[in-house]
Amino acid sequence: MKTEKESAKLTLYVIAAILSLAGVWTLPWMLGAEGEKLWYTNSIWTVFLFLFLFFLMNRVMKADFPEKKRGWLLPGCVGAGFAVCMTFGAQLDLKGSVPFKEGGMWLGILVWAVIFSRVIRYFWERIAAGNMREQCLKEAKGSFFITSGIIFICYLPVFLAVYPGFFVYDAQDEYLQVVTRSFTTHHPLVHVLLLGGIIHLVFKLTGSYNLGIAVYTLVQMAVMSGIFGWCVEKLKTRGMGKAGSILLTLYFGLCPVLVMFSLCSAKDGLFTGMLLIMVVLLKELCREPEAFLAKKGEMLLFAAASLGMMLLRHNGFYAFLVFIPVLLLYLRKHREKVIVLLAGITAAYFVVNGALSALLHADTSENQEMLTVPISQMARVYAYEQDTLSEEEKEILYRYLPEEALAHYTPKLSDAVKIGFNNEAFAADKAGFFKLWLDLGIKHPFAYLNAWFMTSYGFWYPDTVIDVYRGNTVFTFTYGDSSYFGYEVEAPGTRESKLPWLEELYRKLSLEIYQQKVPVVSMFFSPGFLFWVMIFILGFFGYQKSWDKVIPFLLPLLCWLTVILGPTYLVRYVVFLWAIVPLLLCELKFMLRADANTMV
Repeated sequence: MKTEKESAKLTLYVIAAILSLAGVWTLPWMLGAEGEKLWYTNSIWTVFLFLFLFFLMNRVMKADFPEKKRGWLLPGCVGAGFAVCMTFGAQLDLKGSVPFKEGGMWLGILVWAVIFSRVIRYFWERIAAGNMREQCLKEAKGSFFITSGIIFICYLPVFLAVYPGFFVYDAQDEYLQVVTRSFTTHHPLVHVLLLGGIIHLVFKLTGSYNLGIAVYTLVQMAVMSGIFGWCVEKLKTRGMGKAGSILLTLYFGLCPVLVMFSLCSAKDGLFTGMLLIMVVLLKELCREPEAFLAKKGEMLLFAAASLGMMLLRHNGFYAFLVFIPVLLLYLRKHREKVIVLLAGITAAYFVVNGALSALLHADTSENQEMLTVPISQMARVYAYEQDTLSEEEKEILYRYLPEEALAHYTPKLSDAVKIGFNNEAFAADKAGFFKLWLDLGIKHPFAYLNAWFMTSYGFWYPDTVIDVYRGNTVFTFTYGDSSYFGYEVEAPGTRESKLPWLEELYRKLSLEIYQQKVPVVSMFFSPGFLFWVMIFILGFFGYQKSWDKVIPFLLPLLCWLTVILGPTYLVRYVVFLWAIVPLLLCELKFMLRADANTMV
């Protein structure tokens, strides 16, 4: 007779075998495989995959942590979310839509949600139990100016290679607003004035557009170097060791994505810098509220960074607005002081933004940016299911989106359609627009979901190749297989490279699937991968109930949520992930070290 222990062991083996076999069978849904899939089903590699999964699941199923009953809610949510995103992303990449009615796909999601959830909980428990013998590191000594100077020096060779800098992503439009004194709120006015003002001033003094662009680029390089250097020095006060400080300094100075946007005229680099300052200071606020609220200098810096973040990107304001009640709830014991701080920042934003719009007589009539998802959803229905629309529905649709604009619908990018949006018609009858949008959505829910997923899946699917501008001709080239970064110098500037070999490297990173050809390394350039790293670590903090570590990073997560409602998926919209994820890793290290010291 088998003992109860042996029976339980056999049951775990059977469950592990069933889950592993089901995982192997349903994996093609996450691989984006098509056709008969014989190349997969009749491959010896499926045997190795089954054995690996069986070994992993057997180990995971046997793991028991009776002293820490934290439950399955967070591991289940993260595991299920990852399974959904990997499956949906693969189908969107392959077919341009998610086959919602396919039962096999949902079975695969269920199987892999169980696998991922168990594995995630296992690793969270192992992380929490690990590093208990680590010794407390001494605080590294250093200097803000030295650290910032090293980062700035790292930027200089790239600056020379791409001289006068990356003048791209609406740069010409922003500059012309200053030259023509014809302003709109399409781009943040603070950035328009900063970019256009510096370039135009230098041009007036020297007659050189390139020198004006170069001066702006150098100013931004100095600001970003200073912010990154300040961040490293702040982490040193938490006890970051010498080796960690050196590695983080070199990371900020050499990471190609951060270098690109530190030398780029787009507002996204400065936005990232402001957001990084906010997160670092929010960590201090959530960890020691009384001490932070007693420091006027820190509060002033937080207010300035918050104001800058919101003024540099419209979505920053919406993220901050949603974040306010979360922060007030967490700091309810200090509610009065926090309310004064947050109310002052919000009021300052409205005053500055309103004053700039009034003084510059800026055109505020554009609405298509905030309606980009509804616009792309209705355009998809028109493009793929036009025969289901009545003549009346088409007539109403044409009021807001002319037939010529609808004809330019592309699944991954809404710009070609939304540029033709009739703002006057929308202002005259907003209710008609939203009624049509709702009516079509009720009739075509899957088309609406696919339209939204196609403009956002690059932010949550790690394997995405960013090629949203494929075939689009800009000033100096036509986009091909990759739209990773704009790279060029828009008119009136011209590229005058001093280091052509380094310029060629950044051209390949920007416009070719260069880094995607290198396994593992390619993931460090993936917005979707970094997003899931962030979710994994934040989930672990929540699993440990370390809410003081979760709250500060909810702000960048809210910023991420706003960009998935945008016109497409580009690195520029989430470049802050490359700055925030290292901060999260440092916070994880500090947490484990603190646990280790508590155990001593």
